[in-house]
Amino acid sequence: MRTANATASQIDGLVHLDTQRAATGLDLTVDAVFRTTGHGQLDFGGGEFQAAPRERIEPMLDDPDDDYGWWALELGAYVIHYNESLRPDDGQRAVVRPLERTLRAGAHHGAFVLEEARDPIRTLLVVSRMGCRLKENCRVSRLTIRE
Repeated sequence: MRTANATASQIDGLVHLDTQRAATGLDLTVDAVFRTTGHGQLDFGGGEFQAAPRERIEPMLDDPDDDYGWWALELGAYVIHYNESLRPDDGQRAVVRPLERTLRAGAHHGAFVLEEARDPIRTLLVVSRMGCRLKENCRVSRLTIRE
């Protein structure tokens, strides 16, 4: 497993390296949230694949003087785009998993593996029935690169 500093050289869009650095990788931060508005479609060969349609949700400021807003998410599934993008070397795999704090706040996403460049990195975030608020640029996931 690579160090956070080595991993940072392959990540674009870091918000604040010192805060995002972890012993096992780098934390990923939320840039945009989308609500799914319909069904997607999967088939065996991929020729009939369709991504689920989605609409962007704008964050709301709690106070007009705030610099960053919040997404107030209710029960459901959302697509999140991270600020960060990945440029892996040949043969490298990046693993992205939710932070424990994300789970404790009432949201989760499945762990997933990236083997090619992604700009931006994105995932499906599932929010529990109690809902969850996300602040712009909040850390929700950790990325580690494996050789």
